[in-house]
Amino acid sequence: MTNIKIALDWTPNINHIGIFAAKELGFYRDSEIEIEIINPVEDNYNLTPGKKLELGLTDFAIAPFETVISLNNKKNAVDAIAVFAILQEDISSIASLKSSNLYRPSLLDGKIYASYKARYEDHIVKEMIKNDGGIGDIIITYPDKLGIWNTLLEKNADATWIFNNWEGIEAESKKIELNKFSLREFNIPYCYSPVIMTKKSNLVNKTKEYANFIKATQKGYLYSQENKSVVVNILKQYITDYDKENIDLNKSIQATSAYFGDDELCGFMKIERINLFLKWLVDSNLENKIILDQTLFTNELMY
Repeated sequence: MTNIKIALDWTPNINHIGIFAAKELGFYRDSEIEIEIINPVEDNYNLTPGKKLELGLTDFAIAPFETVISLNNKKNAVDAIAVFAILQEDISSIASLKSSNLYRPSLLDGKIYASYKARYEDHIVKEMIKNDGGIGDIIITYPDKLGIWNTLLEKNADATWIFNNWEGIEAESKKIELNKFSLREFNIPYCYSPVIMTKKSNLVNKTKEYANFIKATQKGYLYSQENKSVVVNILKQYITDYDKENIDLNKSIQATSAYFGDDELCGFMKIERINLFLKWLVDSNLENKIILDQTLFTNELMY
């Protein structure tokens, strides 16, 4: 058996369902893998998944594709590479409470945005506001990461970034109306989020084992599409007590499963989409041209 660790980007949620399904249904075991899933609750998010990968504390980490770019293009570069896209489309939004009457991004000027402190996040939100005719002048706060959503609900912030298939489902279940602004709608070609990433150096040393892990993971996500009630019951074992009380997992899987992709697309990343986001980062002066020459992803572990 090969021991493999994967660091989650958040507490267990619907985006991770294929991983937990593969664990509980024996797909990893059948591939001679002993999986360890690292929950950010363990250190209260003191280290990001990307940092855990950088420090060698995990084999794989889950994060937005922008983390892969950021790790490769910082002073002490990390040879990060994306190997699996969990969702084929971006189903996240910048959200505000409908009761706040902030019904367009431009109205966020002068308002409080609760940020996760990702490298490009604050700039992306400012660009969205500008693309809607605003100035991009927001007040940015950095609450504890695991409490950011509640910061919005408690009206300590005017907007934050959410997943429509998780916090969006919670809001719907509680009859809390949201204004949701998708990046695509405001001309930001956001990339894959979340992805599973590793280090190129690790990949070279354990190509077969890592490929077995990715294939078993892909099997977990494809299984989740066809066996929703089974995987929902699996996920229930891992989510927080808060999420058990506040999120309808059946609605969440219904809102998510189509985005896992079919047999051909599940996990797959398209170079055109990645290059479009890279070009946008450069054109927006958020990165330099060097990133355009780097190999930041591979689909080869799925074949």
